Amino acid sequence: DIRRVMSRTICGKSSFELWGHGTTTDELRTSLLKYPAENMAPYLQQNSTYKINVYTFNKTLVFNNRIQKIDALDFLPFKGTVNLKDPEHIFCLLEDYGSDPNDIPEEPFHIYFGRWIADGQRELIRSYSVKKRHFIGNTSMDARLSFIMANHAKVKADDLVYDPFVGTGSLLVACSHFGAYVCGTDIDYNTIHGIGKASRKNQKWRGPDENIRANLRQYGTESLYVDVMVSDASKPVWRTNAQFDAIVTDPPYGIRESTRRTGSHKDIIKPPSHVPVSMAYHLSDIFADLLNFAAHHLVLGGRLVYWLPIYRPEYCEEMVPLHPCLTLISNCEQTLSSHTSRRLITMEKTKEPEDSDRLSHLADPRFTPYQGHNSFREKYFSGLTKKNRKDAKHVQQEV
Repeated sequence: DIRRVMSRTICGKSSFELWGHGTTTDELRTSLLKYPAENMAPYLQQNSTYKINVYTFNKTLVFNNRIQKIDALDFLPFKGTVNLKDPEHIFCLLEDYGSDPNDIPEEPFHIYFGRWIADGQRELIRSYSVKKRHFIGNTSMDARLSFIMANHAKVKADDLVYDPFVGTGSLLVACSHFGAYVCGTDIDYNTIHGIGKASRKNQKWRGPDENIRANLRQYGTESLYVDVMVSDASKPVWRTNAQFDAIVTDPPYGIRESTRRTGSHKDIIKPPSHVPVSMAYHLSDIFADLLNFAAHHLVLGGRLVYWLPIYRPEYCEEMVPLHPCLTLISNCEQTLSSHTSRRLITMEKTKEPEDSDRLSHLADPRFTPYQGHNSFREKYFSGLTKKNRKDAKHVQQEV
């Protein structure tokens, strides 16, 4: 079970079976001697191979010091043979020297010893880094958050995952890594087709092969790319029976990207060649449409995962949009500034929509989505303005 968890986690570094711990080497020794011998025995057999690693946090030890610490564990009944390259069992001594790099103590605050079980997937943060990605944009989601979102959505092999605000496809890249088929839509024609000005430093225009498909090709998952298309998330474009295993998305907040939808300010029927006008798309409408779409197009048990921007001084849990067919699973905060943050919302479809749900959704105040936050953009920048004024005043006082 631990290995299964660690095969997916992005936040966890490693997992160990704890055999002993203490604030000093003597306490560690006492703790280890109390650990049941029958629990140690399977990993200390004469015909086995092993090695011991020393990990220090907030301090670097020279090689000789590491050897001394390993030798000090000779009271443990190791009967096997040391193999540094390919051991059957790996044991680890972990020393915690606190978190202040400017005040590193001589001796550790705490020492742990145990058997290594598995590493997490933090390597994915480096190998999928946006800095190395073929096609990026101003709002490309970084690899760590993309994989966290895929995990919240419980994405697995052969799932069909959809992103209605796909942008440059960072979330599709993460979901395809876990074997899911991916597709998406976006209102921005240039982004979907990979044309126009580049977001990368020292590059003026995007190249001929800068697109979402190329990103999946870069990571060897092009076979899982269904397609992306230019579409307005506020308009119904899917068949009523279209079903997705997960919807994973990062809606626009109006900060680095505009909140737009298609439409015309005049109620005039246009000919087929008409290019729709972009209109304002309020945040409350974005999330109401998103939840309603998820209720109709997720499979039962499927998950919706999205970011909800909030103005922290006014935030309360009642502001999180709800839907009769969706159950809130988790609500996590990522702080953006002293006055703004965004919440990672995970919801699961627990019932199919009925006609009565539409009426209760309108009548019940619990389902009133995200009221009062349509001015998130203004509040975001007003907070920055206040901060800049405060900093300027502080500088003037010092002068």
